[in-house]
This record gives sequence, structure tokens and C-alpha cells, in this order.
Amino acid sequence: MMDIAGIREHLPHRYPFLLVDRVLELVPGESIVALKNLSVNEEFFQGHFPDKPVFPGVLMLEAMAQAAGILGFKSQDKTPADGSIYYFVGADDLRFKRPCVPGDQVILHARILGDRRGIWKFAVRAEVDGILCASATILCADRKG
Repeated sequence: MMDIAGIREHLPHRYPFLLVDRVLELVPGESIVALKNLSVNEEFFQGHFPDKPVFPGVLMLEAMAQAAGILGFKSQDKTPADGSIYYFVGADDLRFKRPCVPGDQVILHARILGDRRGIWKFAVRAEVDGILCASATILCADRKG
């Protein structure tokens, strides 16, 4: 498990773009399960379909990528303070299956599929109450910050 302080050590993002609230499970070199709580107070809900607020898909993708970034950093025993940064560089097979709304607890899953010359490939998905909301295969580049 990892609380917000540990997450801030392993991601360079800060509010309002820090989209992981807690790490529930982590197996370095394999997988991560993380949590994003969606509060009606999030700024993006004020302008993204304000009469029927929906978590923007691009932010859902970013949240999944941030979970994968934590997994990558922990798998290499590095942090951004070590001069390393993970750039989100691509997504394949991205699908949105269910909208996420205020009050949802989004569970973010990432699994390492492989890495080659600093390019990491992850299978990611987001669920609410065990129902798939989004999934993709993403690429992240590990580079000097």
C-alpha cells in the first residue's frame, strides 16, 4: 500500500493533475492496483457536462497512465528526485465502456507487458464496483528529467 505522500514521491504530478489517491496493491515488476476517488468538487466536473457531470475520458487515461508510472518507478527502485521521469507516449486499443461520475471510486489496474530500451508497455484498465469503465495498452518512456 502507498498513501498520498508515497505517491507524491513517485509521481511529479500535483493537484489538479495528480489523479491517483492511494495505492492498494503493488508487486514491483508485475502489477499495481490504485484508487481515484471522484468528488463532485473536482474542477473538471464544473465544466464537463455540468448538468450530468462525467469524468473526462482523457483524464481517465491519464489516471491509468499515472498508476502505470508508479509501477514503473517502483519496479526500478527510482523516483523523479533521482532525475528520472516517465513520459506517457502512446495508447493502443483504448476503449471507454462506462462513464464515471462524482461519488465513484475508480480502481486503476496496470500490469507490465514488457520493456525495451526504456520504453515500457502496460495493460491498463479502470473499474467501478467491478464493472469495466476503460481499458488500453499504453507506452511510457523512462527518460532523464
